[in-house]
Amino acid sequence: MLKIAFKEWAVVCKALAEGRQALILRKGGIAEVGGEFRPEHARFWLYPTYLHEHKEGIQPSALPLLDQVLGERAPAGVLRLSHFAEVSGVYHVMREEMILGLDDLHIWSAPTVRMKFHYRKKGVYVLPVRVYRAAKATELPETAEYAGCRSWVELGTELPTDGATPVLGDRAYADLLETLDRRLNPVAFA
Repeated sequence: MLKIAFKEWAVVCKALAEGRQALILRKGGIAEVGGEFRPEHARFWLYPTYLHEHKEGIQPSALPLLDQVLGERAPAGVLRLSHFAEVSGVYHVMREEMILGLDDLHIWSAPTVRMKFHYRKKGVYVLPVRVYRAAKATELPETAEYAGCRSWVELGTELPTDGATPVLGDRAYADLLETLDRRLNPVAFA
């Protein structure tokens, strides 16, 4: 059972759900303390949002995903949750060239990554996540309590996670973790 949800662009949620990426890049929401992101929860539902995403915000190769997400969007006032994630670590990347060096591992465009990196204080959080497909998608009313520019939402009810299956296999996910360590902790591999 899981009651916490994490707000992210719907197109990124789709990329996570399809195994096109297995990490989340995060700066912080306006409603968060000091505008800084805090990885407060290790497990959470992926809560797709539609407010901030736009074609220029993602890499050209991900444009078909955006069209697909917009076509599959739940009706107004409905929140559809079908995948949840488990965080395997947290990197706070303070060098722009290091975050730009991850472009093959996510769908954000380079200008979006740069904008996030330089917003307020330099730096971006990178969270490798193991994503699971729920046995059954759940639809909930999207309430006013869920609104706003913040990362974390406590849902009105706990949702079952039994019978979920990982999007990426064990080897593929282990390879991603090794790649992140090699790129973001280069001293350990010197």
